[in-house]
Amino acid sequence: MKEALLIYNPTSGKGQLPGSLSPVLDVFTKAGWLVTVYPTQCKGDAVRAAKELGPRFQRVVCAGGDGTLSETVTGLMELSAPPMLGYIPSGSTNDCATTLNLPRSPIKSAAVAAGEGEPFHIDIGKLNGQPFVYVAAFGAFTHVAYATPQDLKNTFGHLAYVVEGIASLPTISPYHLKVEYDGQVLEDDFYFGMVRNALSIGGIKLPQQDVELDDGLFEVDLVKKPVSLADVTDGFQTLFAQNPVGAGSRIHFQASQLTFSSDQPIPWTIDGEYGGDQLVNQVVNCRQALTVIRGK
Repeated sequence: MKEALLIYNPTSGKGQLPGSLSPVLDVFTKAGWLVTVYPTQCKGDAVRAAKELGPRFQRVVCAGGDGTLSETVTGLMELSAPPMLGYIPSGSTNDCATTLNLPRSPIKSAAVAAGEGEPFHIDIGKLNGQPFVYVAAFGAFTHVAYATPQDLKNTFGHLAYVVEGIASLPTISPYHLKVEYDGQVLEDDFYFGMVRNALSIGGIKLPQQDVELDDGLFEVDLVKKPVSLADVTDGFQTLFAQNPVGAGSRIHFQASQLTFSSDQPIPWTIDGEYGGDQLVNQVVNCRQALTVIRGK
């Protein structure tokens, strides 16, 4: 019999996953899996569980929000031969579920992870050596994901991020940055930057043109310091435009490696969690580093 490790966060989203645990396990059993269940005990516990327990299993399945998935990936990236990864989304936003074409129902996504989905070799990013699954960002609004209280996320879902984002408006200030990427250099004042390998950020679907999750390239968006309120609006509107080219205060390009240098520490967010702050920040794409099960 095949063996799988289910790492799940009992507090993610609205805490509904424990109530669905029995039918989820039934799905895996019917698909021929013997499942060991590990409920995370604290922040960072999924990293340890994936690293220490993962090598014993043919498949590791993560159940929780994007943060729990990111922790699980971080643990698997420590292994020389990581097992295949399945994902059962149950968070507040579930950007990775959108990117991986996974259903929101725990039962249906469990069926995908148990065998109905397809294996896919996905790129994993690293910010200063720290793995991330779908996004590393700095500047305007980016601290909202990790600063919003969990109980607020559980109660109001995506709306909680909007409320916290509006509250953060008075604190927005640009960073003067030198950005080096794949032999190119640019320097300017930026108040937002995003390095992503995803089709959805913060619950908002982004343009899909040229986005390949396994090509070794990030989608990079930088928004320059606004001169007027119209610049602010134009800069963010182009992030969600269907033609992802630079426009107005926005700069868009693809890159596999980047270095961000500043004269002050830059706080980063990676996969919705605080990613540290340094004067020099290096972002690297690890092409096809893990195999995940995505929806067909």
